Amino acid sequence: MELVLDITLLLLLVVTALAIARQRDLFACVMLAGIYGLLSASFFVSMDAVDVAFTEAAVGAGVFPLLMLTALTVAGRYEQTAHRRPRAAFFLVLVTGALLILGTLDMPPFGSPDAPAHTHVAARYIQASPTEIGIPNMVTSVLADYRAFDTLGEVVVVFTAVVGVLILLTSGEQRQQSSPANAVETMRSHMILRVVSKMLIPLMLLFALYVQFHGEYGPGGGFQAGVIFAAAIILYAMLFGLAKAQAAIKPSILRLLAAFGVLLYGGVGVVSFLTGVNYLDYSRLAADPVAGRHIGILVIELGVGITVAAAMILIFYAFAGYATGRVEAE
Repeated sequence: MELVLDITLLLLLVVTALAIARQRDLFACVMLAGIYGLLSASFFVSMDAVDVAFTEAAVGAGVFPLLMLTALTVAGRYEQTAHRRPRAAFFLVLVTGALLILGTLDMPPFGSPDAPAHTHVAARYIQASPTEIGIPNMVTSVLADYRAFDTLGEVVVVFTAVVGVLILLTSGEQRQQSSPANAVETMRSHMILRVVSKMLIPLMLLFALYVQFHGEYGPGGGFQAGVIFAAAIILYAMLFGLAKAQAAIKPSILRLLAAFGVLLYGGVGVVSFLTGVNYLDYSRLAADPVAGRHIGILVIELGVGITVAAAMILIFYAFAGYATGRVEAE
């Protein structure tokens, strides 16, 4: 039964991907991309990767479609039809796909206990995590403790991405700030959506806090909580207007928070280093090493959540501001 479910989900993923490739209506592409994210999340759940499924559902089916819908206000709804057929590009895609398939032939059988992923450090993580970390969610143990330096790199990548977007779209943001009207307010006439959102947005924010501080005991953590929090704010901006959202959460404050989250994460490593242990080794943050690891994980996950939420909201503000400037110019 599980095999049938996996095959069905994979087939649906392939069909959705082909539909996206053949679609010329960009609005339909965004909707299909959201469906693709939900299907991917369902596939990860069937593979017992609940934390990954959580992230995929929040990003692939949550924030990503909202950002792309905002981008469509600049790009337009329909893709321009090419008058030439790019045979060279099609040939390159075929060659790349063939090489990828060829590479999978050297992979060990699916679920094999002799696979390198099962014989390297995974066994130690599984055996040592209950005593060294002492939290039920082993994924959090790996990402926030054993591989905390890798996760710090991911947070820095998110921060770098928002810096790049702000640099590229600064002129659009300045145009938006000088105008009381904006293109994001086109959904203000949908009374039902606005009433329902007033009930859902507080629950989304509360759920984001639950996910943030419950990542040690179940699926979740800073990445998922940050995205959920950002999705609630973005939904508020799309339904009630960008000006009201920016009045509630100012871009200047978000820029400080995006940097603060990274500094908070890195600062925990500095404190650990000054206590005489390795960078991002939380065992000296308390008298009990296990309690110290709990404190370290809690603080760095908070830094992740702050940076991710601030970065996602800032990216939306930048896109919405740029779209506003384009609409007003036209």
